[in-house]
Amino acid sequence: MSIFSWVMQIAFMILGIESAQKFPPALTKEEENECLRLCKKGNAEARNKLIEHNLRLVAHIVRKYYVANKNSEDLISVGTIGLIKAVDSFNDTNGTRFATYAAKCIQNEILMLFRSQKKLGCEVSINDTIDIDKDGNPLTYLDIICVEDTIADDIDKKIQISKALGYIRDYLDEREKQILIMRYGLGNTRIYTQREVASILGISRSYVSRIEIASREKINKYLLSEG
Repeated sequence: MSIFSWVMQIAFMILGIESAQKFPPALTKEEENECLRLCKKGNAEARNKLIEHNLRLVAHIVRKYYVANKNSEDLISVGTIGLIKAVDSFNDTNGTRFATYAAKCIQNEILMLFRSQKKLGCEVSINDTIDIDKDGNPLTYLDIICVEDTIADDIDKKIQISKALGYIRDYLDEREKQILIMRYGLGNTRIYTQREVASILGISRSYVSRIEIASREKINKYLLSEG
């Protein structure tokens, strides 16, 4: 028996589970929310219940993505470590469902196992085949790697763009507005080079450059002052 399988057996004993074939049923949404609430308060019983009743998710992921792997017990053991990490680190304030978050943690933990196994062999590529799914299709690291959520950054970027456009509209003079609109394609117009802008407005290219730089500095100072 491998070290992973041994650890799994110990975990089953602690949780009162006889074998991997007798995982408890999934929790209802209400039961899960209550356990998550109690977990935040340090309730060990609720934590164990979340782990116990989500072991089916670990087994499901292993059966779905790693059906051809001969060491399924090891993968379930490693996946369970990912599940425990998910229970301990889950934050429901970002709107993510626990099952979605836990699945990523489980897959990432299994991915770390494959990486460690390949470390002594050769360089790991995200396009390397690590298994075959139940339909016979190759499964690569790229298929299961967890992508960091950038929604907060995306929202912040949109807010900053909105503030900048408001400043351009309300505080810059007509020439500054015209140059920035043409230079950066604002308002769905095409982007013009400084030379093209100079030709259209009948001014020198260096003058266009000075106005553009000065206008950008004004916008930057405004955004900094707005936090």
